Amino acid sequence: MLYFDCSMGAAGDMLAGALMELMPDPAAALGRINAFGIPGVECGAEKTAKCGIAATRFTVKVHGEEEGFGHAHGHGHGHAHGHGHAHRSLGEALDSVSRLDMEDSVKEHVAAVYREIALAESRAHGKPPAEIHFHEIGSADALADISAVCWMMERLHPDAVAASPVNTGSGTVACAHGEMPVPAPATAFLLEGVPSYSDGAARGELCTPTGAALLRHFAGSFGPQPAMRVSAIGSGAGAKDFARPNIVRAFAGEAAGAAGTGDADGGTVAEIAELSFEVDDMTGEEIAFAASMLYAAGAKDVSTSPVSMKKGRPGVSFRIICAPEGRDAAVRAAFACTSTLGVRETLCRRYEMAREERATAIPGGGTARLKVSRGFGAERAKFAADDLAAIAAARGISLSRARGIAESAVFDGKENTWARTT
Repeated sequence: MLYFDCSMGAAGDMLAGALMELMPDPAAALGRINAFGIPGVECGAEKTAKCGIAATRFTVKVHGEEEGFGHAHGHGHGHAHGHGHAHRSLGEALDSVSRLDMEDSVKEHVAAVYREIALAESRAHGKPPAEIHFHEIGSADALADISAVCWMMERLHPDAVAASPVNTGSGTVACAHGEMPVPAPATAFLLEGVPSYSDGAARGELCTPTGAALLRHFAGSFGPQPAMRVSAIGSGAGAKDFARPNIVRAFAGEAAGAAGTGDADGGTVAEIAELSFEVDDMTGEEIAFAASMLYAAGAKDVSTSPVSMKKGRPGVSFRIICAPEGRDAAVRAAFACTSTLGVRETLCRRYEMAREERATAIPGGGTARLKVSRGFGAERAKFAADDLAAIAAARGISLSRARGIAESAVFDGKENTWARTT
């Protein structure tokens, strides 16, 4: 799971910096982000320190100019009002998203975040979302932040995302309309339903519309950090300095379930949430799309089965497995992407074997991932089907033959157990 500490607010650049530190190869990740093709934009990642804490600052230059310096707040923003630059409508912004060189699943996340911001700005200014305009430089800056965060979230692909209550800051923030109270009106609308507060310790805007929209989109729950075995920590820095470290921290690790820790073989026992509902008015394409969006919302497993419903109508039963802290996001996705009017929830125990992958050399050339699982007195191993398919295609042999060649390298013929020495 992934947990964001937002005790000093959140902004797009801070979230991007924190996630950058969690990437296996930050330099390669930055190169891929710069290859999205955002016109005139160059992203960077600078090592810095805030109150002695090392962090990464994600920077965005638009035609050589870094947006945000000299403004009253220290984070990249997503305000839809101008600074004397040209403006773009929501439709034009979404068209820009569609042209980016990134996966369609990432584009869907980016577009959804943009729509959240436009909806909040429309409520703040009393205009329809279609009439909301983003100033050109700020829009490019926000597009880079949002795209980077969405792409890295897709790469990390956590099973569950949670965040702390959000510190909004205090005082006022300068914008084209004059001095605005903190949180800015659009930010306040984006934080509806999200635990937020201001302790008054920092004067200024700590949570920006972009940061609020990204948290609203990805976080399935908000509250104290749940029990988890942290394996990596990323820190993303804002531009301004305060008496406290101006950073967002991202904790990555395994959730430690309340039901117990597991057994000596490495298996775990944890609480799991099962969500279910039935529908009788969705097409096959709509059902497949809903399942993909439920996975994107953090579901561990989504299954469907045919059922008979009222008046003899054929229907479909959805069964969704997710971590308890991710059920809010799954429920929202279920209502947004299916025709159901209600979702049932059952909390139960999940007994799960410990899993790992090992790159294994295959006789004759090539490698394949050996997936090993163990726990509760059982142990098994198998090769990744995609890797075996690639070997079979390269050699012009059947999939079963490729599997036999791979298994001959690691399995004991007498007991059909995998060789630990490999």
